[in-house]
This record gives sequence, structure tokens and C-alpha cells, in this order.
Amino acid sequence: MKFLGNVLATIIGIFVFFMLFFFGIILIGAIFGGESEGVAVKNNSVIELDLEDIRNDYAGKYKDPWVTIFSENKKIGLSDIINAIEEAKTDADIKGISILNNASSLGMAQSKALRDALESFKKSGKFVMAYANSYSQKEYYLNSVASPIYLNPVGDMDFKGLSAELMFFKDFQEKSGLKMEVIRHGKYKSAVEPFLENKMSDANREQTTALLNSVWNSITSDISKSRNISVAKLNEIANGLLARTPEMAKSQKLVDIVAYEDVYHNAIRKALKVANDEEYNKVSICDYAQKVATTSQTFDSKDEIAIIYAQGEIRGGEGDVNVIGEGSMRRSLQEARKNKNVKAIVLRIDSPGGSALTSDLIWREIELTKKIKPVVVSMGNYAASGGYYIACNANTIFAEENTITGSIGVFGILPNFTPLATKIGIHTEQVKTHQNSANYSPFVPIDEKFKAVTLEGVEHIYKTFVTHVAQGRKMTFAQVDAIAQGRVWTGSEALKIGLVDKIGGLDDAIAKAASLAKIKSYSTQNYPEYDKNFNDLLANLPFAKSKEDFIKEEIGEENYRIMQQIKKLQAQKGVQALMPFEINIQ
Repeated sequence: MKFLGNVLATIIGIFVFFMLFFFGIILIGAIFGGESEGVAVKNNSVIELDLEDIRNDYAGKYKDPWVTIFSENKKIGLSDIINAIEEAKTDADIKGISILNNASSLGMAQSKALRDALESFKKSGKFVMAYANSYSQKEYYLNSVASPIYLNPVGDMDFKGLSAELMFFKDFQEKSGLKMEVIRHGKYKSAVEPFLENKMSDANREQTTALLNSVWNSITSDISKSRNISVAKLNEIANGLLARTPEMAKSQKLVDIVAYEDVYHNAIRKALKVANDEEYNKVSICDYAQKVATTSQTFDSKDEIAIIYAQGEIRGGEGDVNVIGEGSMRRSLQEARKNKNVKAIVLRIDSPGGSALTSDLIWREIELTKKIKPVVVSMGNYAASGGYYIACNANTIFAEENTITGSIGVFGILPNFTPLATKIGIHTEQVKTHQNSANYSPFVPIDEKFKAVTLEGVEHIYKTFVTHVAQGRKMTFAQVDAIAQGRVWTGSEALKIGLVDKIGGLDDAIAKAASLAKIKSYSTQNYPEYDKNFNDLLANLPFAKSKEDFIKEEIGEENYRIMQQIKKLQAQKGVQALMPFEINIQ
């Protein structure tokens, strides 16, 4: 036994040694690699707009330096990309931007913000050119700002209008015995409709149709201006699929040149006055953004505007770049409120909502902050349900035209396995000291008293939600209730009914915050700084992610997304102020 103990101790020692050696090498690489991380931009360069790894507006920062050192990639967010494009306008070394086979995970409002930045860049007299082997509708929307636009001769273009697909599970529940007990307020709160019906309700069809038409109108309006094609003509092209091949797309003036990639690169060389047999200077947008972000800037004023990013579903806990957590959000608002140099706060929201309790706690923190400093909201892709809850009491609210917002409503979902359990021979009984002493059990039929009490809670939260909105937007309860009921609106629609104040992006919100604070010279400071430790980081290392990658490879991206939706549904606790459905616009 002593021999086996010695062998085990040796094995453990070797393992620990290699782990320390492994992390030591990474640490040394991170430290010394960071010192040479700055990118030298050569004269006569072109920025390559590769957005594959850009998903969030804010890439995040951490209190723990170890987490910062080992965090993924270079931590570049879309806000950094847009700042870099703004900087490139006056950078004498940058002559243009190349959008080459761009594929991104950006939402429509993010694409709009980026597109606006590219439009502004073009006005400086520098070029924006685009090439793709094929164009999806979302990518074409971004690329349509370029001139000229190239398309591969054997490529294709997707330009056909927008659609949304919803699945319904009522029959599945009856056949399987797996039932979802639904408690809701709001006739448009269609997050729960799939569990109640086998088809879309008239109210849900109405809001979905209006939403898609509003987003499409925003898209075609921008394309119309860039390509000098009427909106009516663009709708005709979409209806008839008249741009489905490269030559058809060219004949409809959606693209300028049908050619292979080498022709495109020669065109860039010509614009740069570089010979065809020479390489031209390129710099990736992420490297350039990193350079801009780390370049020291001198400000005459100590005044700051705090930008607090609220990204992802709203849940309890600390949160991170993909989850709006009570901990990081309330701490950020408190820090910004107490910092004498911070004169105003911009809350950048990209969220479909989530926990009603956490939303209310964040709302309260904003209410306290607003009494001391102005708070301006900038809405990204989503600011719906709980996302709107935390926005409604700001001094001023900005949204993009295609921001998805509103969804003022709440619901609760309780899984019930009683029919399924009975089918397979499982029976459950409860023993109680008092009438209502038992917690909800998915293995017994839902108690009507419990259902009534839960509905009472849902109604209370709905009334609180509507009251907050009414106070924040200076409307009556009845006025808000009429446009609430869980209905989703686009930013342009929300402007008409009073849910937002102005159409504009993050820069517009920052300018408004400066105006309210009566300051002209200022810097910006990004929040939150997440309180994550090394154990939290380990869960994100490559070997920990291999399972996720393996599942994606085996079942496919779409099936994996469905699986994640089921997982999120199971994780939801308490009453939810969540957007009625997930929409992926292509």
C-alpha cells in the first residue's frame, strides 16, 4: 500500500508540475506578448473589416488582473470598432476600408450603427469597397454602403424580404404528457403562446407582421439611399427574387461588378496606386481598434461620461458580457454616481429582458442615480420587456429605427409532468401541515389556489412595470396599458407612441448626456468591471469548451440553438419580464 501511495503521490506531483508549467508559459507569453501588442500601421494602408469575432457592443473588463490576462482574444467590442472607424477618418496612413467576405453575428441595430459609421467614413473622401462570394440579406445591408460592390461570378445573393418562424407545442404536450403551466398578463405576451395553441394568434400575427415590415422599411430606406434605387423597386426585386444570381443582381444595380477576388484586389491596388504585382498594406479592424483603444489620449478636462453596457438576458448574480447581472449593474451605477468626475451616465442596452425582480432592482438604482446625475439610454438590437423596464425612467431614451423594444408584460411558466408520470406508472402524493405549505411540484396537478396566488403576483408585477413606465415617460397608466400587453415594437414605431424620445445611436446618446450635464470637453469611461475570479475563468478555457464545440458539430448549429433555448427556459426562475419570442432576422 505504501508503494501505491508513493506512485499516486508521484503522479499527482507530475500533474501539478505540468499544470504550473503550462500556466507559467501562458502567463509569460501574455505579459511579454502584451508589451509588443501594438500594431504599426504602415503608410497607404487599407483596413480589412473582419467582424467574425465581434458579437457584443462591449467586450468587458475585469477586476482580477489574472482574468484580464487570460481572457479571450483581444477583447474588442463593436463600440471599439466604431471608434476605430471614426479615428481612421483622420488617420493619414489609412486610405480606405475593405469589406471582404464579411460574415458577422451582429444584430440589425448593430449593423445599422456600423453602417452609419462607414457612411461617415466615406464622407471623409476615403473609399469603402466590398467583395463577397455570396451575400445574405443582413450582410448585403451592411455591404450596400460600399462603392463599388463586387460579387463572385458563381456566387449568389439573398434578397427576398424578412420572415419569422414560430413553433407550437400544444399537441406535443398532450401526446407526451409534458405540460407547461402558463400564467401571464398581456394579450401579446406570445413567449408562452406556443404552449397554449397550435397556431399563431391574431394578436401575435399582427405584432410580428408590423415588426418585420418596420425593420424591412428601415433596411430598404438605407439601401435606397446608398444604391440610388427606389424603395418600390427594391420591393419589386425582393418579391420576384430578381437578384438571385450575380448577373441579375448587377442588372438590378444591387452590385456593381461581377468578378473574382483577384480583380477586386487589383482595384484596391489601383485606388492605392500600387502595382498589380505588389502587395498592398493591410491592417485588420480588430488590430487597428486595439491600437486606437490603447493609444494614450490627453484630455483638457477631468469630466467623464460613464457608459454602462447592459448586454444579454437579465438574471441575478454578478453577470458578465453576455448576462446582465444585478451585482455588476448596481455596482457600476453606484460607482458612477459617487465618482465626482463622472458628470452623466449613458446606459447602453441590448437585452430581450429576463428576471422581473432583477430588472426592478436595476430600475431602482437608476432612479437613485437620476436624482444626482442625468441618465441617458441608448438601445441596441433589443431593449424589450425587462430591457425596457431598466430603460423607462431615463432622462432621455434613444433607439435605432430597427431596435426591438417595448414588450411591456410579464409571465410565468411552470413545467408539469403529471400526465407523463401517470402514463409511465409514477404516482405522487403530498402530506402538508397547512393548506398552502407545499411548494409547487411538477409531479402533481397544479393547485388552483397556488395558480391564483401566482397570477396575483404576475398582475402585481405588471401593474408595477406599467406604473414605472407611466412615471418615467410622463404618461397615464391607461396610456401605457394600451400600448403594453406584451406587444413588441421597433424603434421607429416606439418613437411614435412615446416609448422612446429620439432615433439615434450611442454617439447621439453620449452627446445628449453631455448636453444635459452642460459639459463640452470630456472623456468616456466604460462599465461594468466584472468581479470574476480565476475559477470562473477556467470554465471558459478551450478544453472546457470542447464539449460545446463537439455538440455543435454533431447536431448542427440550428439544433444546438434549440437545445440552448430549452436550457434557458429551464433556468428561468420567478416571474419573467422577457421578450415574447426570439427572432433571428436574415
